[in-house]
Amino acid sequence: METTSRVDAQGASSSSTAEGVPAARRTVDGYLSAPFPWYGLDEAFSGPRWLMQVGAAADGTVQHGSIGHGDEPSIRPDASGAEKERFAVVVTVAISPVRRTGDGTGHLDATTASSAAWLAGSGLMSYTWPSQLDHTLRDDWLSQQIEAAFVIADDLTTPEWSELSLPVDGVPTPFRFRESEFGWVLAGSPEGKVHLGAYGRGMSPYGLAFSAIEDITTYER
Repeated sequence: METTSRVDAQGASSSSTAEGVPAARRTVDGYLSAPFPWYGLDEAFSGPRWLMQVGAAADGTVQHGSIGHGDEPSIRPDASGAEKERFAVVVTVAISPVRRTGDGTGHLDATTASSAAWLAGSGLMSYTWPSQLDHTLRDDWLSQQIEAAFVIADDLTTPEWSELSLPVDGVPTPFRFRESEFGWVLAGSPEGKVHLGAYGRGMSPYGLAFSAIEDITTYER
């Protein structure tokens, strides 16, 4: 998959294993230092909005991050609790070409819509915990699911993904979309400086619309 490495995509500033885990939350500093615009749901969404986290390269350059909408999801050990949550998380990924690693010994692949799809998929799985799974095995299960999300996101043209058109800054934009028992994931590349991903539960993705955030500081609590 043409994306940043999985270590890089998780971000040097993050203490978690996947996009969306509530580590280092509610600080706007990383968002303000990003060299690209952040996206969220457009003004038609009137519910709560909240910062999640950003991911940075080894040199500190912010490369991606997430904005939450609706109920703040919690890791629940059963499906019945998760079904009550209604949320959508928008993942913004900077468009980056193939580039050298910080130490000059290798290179990082270009980011694509697949990069956003993997971050969205791993983010969704981070809030899922099958009820039959022992707590001590959750980390192993999560690692396996994130690996599976990486493989599934590698090719967005497979039958596992369907097409969905959603507005981005008012312009109809093609996305790739898939649903599972855990929720839904979508990803696309609107014209501009970013790739977009999203994931959620309890909120239908079919009526969503995205727009650039004018003032990210209003999301800080």
